[in-house]
Amino acid sequence: MANTKTVKLTTAAEEQLYRQYHDYASKTPQYAKWQLKLPGCVITCYQSGKTVFQGNNIDQYVPASEEKATDILPQAGSDEVGTGDYFGPVIVCASIVRKEDLSSLKDLGIKDSKAISDVKIMQIGKMLMDRLDHSLLILDNPRYNRIHDLNNMNAIKAKLHNKAYCNLAKKAQLPSFKIIDQFCAESSYYRYLQNEEEVVRNIHFETKAENKYISVGASSIMARYAFLTCMANLEEKYGMPLIKGASSETDACAVEFVRKYGWEELQKVAKMHFANTKKIRELV
Repeated sequence: MANTKTVKLTTAAEEQLYRQYHDYASKTPQYAKWQLKLPGCVITCYQSGKTVFQGNNIDQYVPASEEKATDILPQAGSDEVGTGDYFGPVIVCASIVRKEDLSSLKDLGIKDSKAISDVKIMQIGKMLMDRLDHSLLILDNPRYNRIHDLNNMNAIKAKLHNKAYCNLAKKAQLPSFKIIDQFCAESSYYRYLQNEEEVVRNIHFETKAENKYISVGASSIMARYAFLTCMANLEEKYGMPLIKGASSETDACAVEFVRKYGWEELQKVAKMHFANTKKIRELV
């Protein structure tokens, strides 16, 4: 995958960059001021004030003195959890981080929830929810299984991310800089939303954003906190542990669950389209 770097250029720097390489001007994408297709690098300058450099030869084109996108505040970021787990819901969280939040969030060691123990997430998740403006969406298993008949996983995630941003916009003014931890191409993301009544646009898409942008990292932790809470509630309800992930251990756990509660009840706690379901049927 090509490298991606996002910076916030001054108007003068934008104009200088365009003048320097205007011979490489390409068709301007939607919501952009201009785009340049250079050897080993595509530069897109967006109306939102960010300029994105993509390619395998981006360093020679990025102005060294400009502000890194990761440092832009305020910023809004979103992330999801539960999509790789057979048991439990899919959860998306979007949040806003402002300059005054930065010190306390860094003290908490905010980063990707996958890099933090579940014990610590349970300690700091509620603290983040109390501090940050956020929107949290929980798609439980019964609804997930119904929706998945008509939507693939990426379509479900796109609609949840968009809804989280729409809800967040009702709580607070969204910053101009918004980030999604990229799970599909930007064009595909908006195609999944073509029938939605309300769509939040001018979003920056970047892979591994949870390790780069503090708002995405915070959202990742809050989403994981909610996921762990939901799993604990399910385990209490059914009186047995539900193994996270989608491994052979998960299959064995599901077999035990079906033998105790039946297939109909499994649909209330599991994502039935996973390949695990076929394996479980062979084992029950």
